[in-house]
Amino acid sequence: MLEHRFVQIRPDLKLHVAHAGQGAGRPLVVLLHGFPECWYSWRHQVGPLVEAGFEVAAPDMRGYNTSDKPRGVASYETRLLVEDVKLLVQALGHGSAHLVGHDWGGAVAWCTAALEPARVQRLVILNAPHPRIFARELRRPRQMLRSWYMALFQLPALPERLVTRPWVLKRLMRGAAVHPERFTDADLEEYQRALQQPGAATAALHYYRAAARHPLKGVRVIERPTLVLWGEQDTALGPNNLEGLDTLVPDLRIERIPDTGHCVQQDAPETVTRHLLDFLGAPANRG
Repeated sequence: MLEHRFVQIRPDLKLHVAHAGQGAGRPLVVLLHGFPECWYSWRHQVGPLVEAGFEVAAPDMRGYNTSDKPRGVASYETRLLVEDVKLLVQALGHGSAHLVGHDWGGAVAWCTAALEPARVQRLVILNAPHPRIFARELRRPRQMLRSWYMALFQLPALPERLVTRPWVLKRLMRGAAVHPERFTDADLEEYQRALQQPGAATAALHYYRAAARHPLKGVRVIERPTLVLWGEQDTALGPNNLEGLDTLVPDLRIERIPDTGHCVQQDAPETVTRHLLDFLGAPANRG
């Protein structure tokens, strides 16, 4: 049964977490969402993972939905987001976890595996480039054009007004999908409620602002077994972001998913879930 709870990971920061499958000996899977989403983006994966024998935690990352929203751009530096993951794993009573991340959650997952490898057992990335490769691609015209919105998000106030408009969220989610029918009106309303929580839009945009002003350095080789799932019809991130990834991730498996957009775990939920269970090795089937 899915439990919604608040987990105090720092004296001044608590995260809302959708949590299920608690039990002795069950490996933990932490699911990290992207922009402009929340825990709900993993709605299709939580149940199957629990049934397979995992404990699952899908947090609203700091600033999102009903999680706490520290003020100021510096509160959203990537190093702090990495520490949040480490502290959440510890607060849930585990030393390490399988880490799954999409979009911004994927960026944080990459950095966590690089900087806190002892906290990560296996890593799964969905349509999120390795930070070092993304920095390379942002110097190239094709990705620069795809990432035009990142420059817009550096402006004050205007981006907040834009991203909270229902038609903008609809364009971001349904308009970028290959299978828009999988983003129902009820789904979009869930995301709209989350983004309209007081301070949530500004916090979500601060991720981009902090990354531009305080870039994290030193994210290079990933030593953990890694699966990258890539929706090939992603309009925001080009496939060139996969080039050379094997030089930074020695134990790497890439699965390209055709006819799927950026929000791959929602655009192709059954395919993503199947790959997750296969790569993580369902504990219920062991022994």
